[in-house]
Amino acid sequence: MNQKRTEFAVGLFILVGILAILYLAIQIGSSRILGSDSKVVEARFSNIGGLNEGSNIMIAGVKVGVVGNIRLDMENLVAMVELKLNNDLVIYDDAIASIKTNGLIGDKYVALDPGGGGFELEEGEPIVDTESAVDIESLISRFAFGSLEEGE
Repeated sequence: MNQKRTEFAVGLFILVGILAILYLAIQIGSSRILGSDSKVVEARFSNIGGLNEGSNIMIAGVKVGVVGNIRLDMENLVAMVELKLNNDLVIYDDAIASIKTNGLIGDKYVALDPGGGGFELEEGEPIVDTESAVDIESLISRFAFGSLEEGE
């Protein structure tokens, strides 16, 4: 009888441990199993320059969302970037989305100016005022080769 009680206690302990790990994985992984607390808008960029899915979206240095799906609009040949934003964030039709770099060679992120006038963007509507990523390599090579041409 004592052995069955011990086996039951061990089984219960393992079950509680597995449930705790599953709960933490859902919370840390921002899983959508239990529902979504974000809204999605799109932004059109002519060049995303290394921006990846999962990159941060920031307003004044504060994280307000993550980059979702990135796809190419074959009709207009622009990158369509899905922005998953905090649900309580209000974005207007005069919003500006810019691709920035953390440091000189850091990760890319989207800097968002939510705007303030006009109409509120509904979920799925695009942000049309965007600033594409700056290509550091071309700037450096233009500076280096431009200096050589001037010196000759």
